[in-house]
Amino acid sequence: MAVTVRELEKIRREGLKALKDKLGVEGMIKFIQMYSDGKGDYTKEKYENLQELTIEDFEKYIAENK
Repeated sequence: MAVTVRELEKIRREGLKALKDKLGVEGMIKFIQMYSDGKGDYTKEKYENLQELTIEDFEKYIAENK
């Protein structure tokens, strides 16, 4: 039985609604995170991004986002 994209989207929407209704938003997010297969190397990427950020960049970001 072939499932159309429209049917898959409906199943996804109804599934998320059922999770939210039963678990609440926070519980739904935690449930979905349990099945997320993260990609990449978080620790390596975290330190790479920190090395690229200068104090000046950070101060400019803070000033622009007050």
